[in-house]
Amino acid sequence: MPSLRFRYQTIEFGDRGEMDIHLRTLRDKQQFSDRQQVAENLGISSASWPIFGVVWDSSRVLADIMHDFDIQGKRILEVGCGIGLASLVLNKRRANITATDYHPEVENFLNTNALLNNDAVIPFVRTGWADDDCGIGQFDLIIGSDLLYEDEHVELLSDFIDQHAKLQCEVILIDPGRGHHAKFSRKMVGLGYQHTQTAAIPNEAVAKGYKGQVLRYERS
Repeated sequence: MPSLRFRYQTIEFGDRGEMDIHLRTLRDKQQFSDRQQVAENLGISSASWPIFGVVWDSSRVLADIMHDFDIQGKRILEVGCGIGLASLVLNKRRANITATDYHPEVENFLNTNALLNNDAVIPFVRTGWADDDCGIGQFDLIIGSDLLYEDEHVELLSDFIDQHAKLQCEVILIDPGRGHHAKFSRKMVGLGYQHTQTAAIPNEAVAKGYKGQVLRYERS
């Protein structure tokens, strides 16, 4: 099995580039390494294995929002963080951020990138949405990007979020338009959240024609 190949990049945030986030990502979506079959045993195929390790348009949109979002006094959770760009932005701002993902390589990349940015290691828990309570507690703000790949994710994600949401909680998800967010929003409303939705505002780093949506849910 060939060694992984990486890409190193710096992403600027703010109108005047006030913040730099340095990243080590997979070079492309053709990379794969699972010598001990850890991912395979978790049900992660070779085709889906590299998805965590690149910067997706929706994750860039979420990170842009988090660059100047009000974080004062909030405990924040990023769900399905992947390469964790939004978490790295929040970590740079010294936010109280915890990250989760199912993929076994995410923690390694997240730790490496926190060190690249001379920041503290981000608390991370590897967990799936259907797993038993992983003990991370509840949060004031829950965020995520491009999470609703399959219809079954509607129930799994909404229940996971509700399990880890405080009685007063805001949820912000970025959805690129995979066709499941309407059903997800109905489920969240049924759980007692108010729902609003706006078109994402992509910057020059996001692919032309991107038509993602910012989904917001709030319970107070």
